[in-house]
Amino acid sequence: MHPRFVSAFEALPVTLRASLQSILDDSAFPAMLTPEQTQHLQQQTGMDKNALAFALLPLAAACAWTGISHFNVGAIVQGASGALWFGANMEFPGSCMQQTIHAEQSAISHAWMGGEQTLTGITVNYTPCGHCRQFMNELNSGLSLEIHLPERAPAKLGHYLPDAFGPKDLAITTLLLDNENHGFPVKGPALEQAAICAANRSHCPYSQSPGGVALQTHDGNIFAGSYAENAAFNPSLPPLQVALNLLRLRGYGAEDIACAAIAERTNGQISHHDSTVSLLNTLGCQKITGVTLA
Repeated sequence: MHPRFVSAFEALPVTLRASLQSILDDSAFPAMLTPEQTQHLQQQTGMDKNALAFALLPLAAACAWTGISHFNVGAIVQGASGALWFGANMEFPGSCMQQTIHAEQSAISHAWMGGEQTLTGITVNYTPCGHCRQFMNELNSGLSLEIHLPERAPAKLGHYLPDAFGPKDLAITTLLLDNENHGFPVKGPALEQAAICAANRSHCPYSQSPGGVALQTHDGNIFAGSYAENAAFNPSLPPLQVALNLLRLRGYGAEDIACAAIAERTNGQISHHDSTVSLLNTLGCQKITGVTLA
């Protein structure tokens, strides 16, 4: 079991610990449960999916990267596939606050990069902030997404975001988690290919500026992140944050990053290059390759 999960695991209900032990003992545990694993845990514990998600929140919060606040927030999204995807808040000392990843964004982008096509609900151990409510309104499940909070009845996002402004107000029909492919040719070394593939999956209907970032660890693993725009602009999630989120959820840290690649257009309305390089340099990564999307 990864050391970060030990304390949280010991605080779980005994029946859940017994059923979860073998899953967490896998050193490659990806901070998510497959539909089969989720169903097995429900059968073994007698919990429904919502109760199971609440019980697992301490494990999600254990993935947090909180060098500034030291305040861990966990989130778990339920995919239409039946999978449960963990997320946690992430902060980067030495960089600006705007580089932060909220727990809800973490879990949602985790599911998105994992191939989930629709989310049915999200469980959080603290009430989502306005930033995250707006971010969630970009999803293809929109205002119907169910929010599950401790000691409260489930309520749809529309309850927490009345009079919402979102992509449909701007006549945007392709939403976050819909299949997207911008069609840029995939070429070059594996790291650059991963960055281009991530850029191809970007959700960027407002700037029309796809972006992808791929991180390679010293042991050769590659984590790629796609850009996710938002109708309100500020809640947009840069591709580096999506990649860093996956890196952290898989048990790696900043010190494990060996090199990175950034893929974007040279003539895009926006650019992630300078902010990506700045944060990567802060995290100790100096070997960064720029890839131009043809």
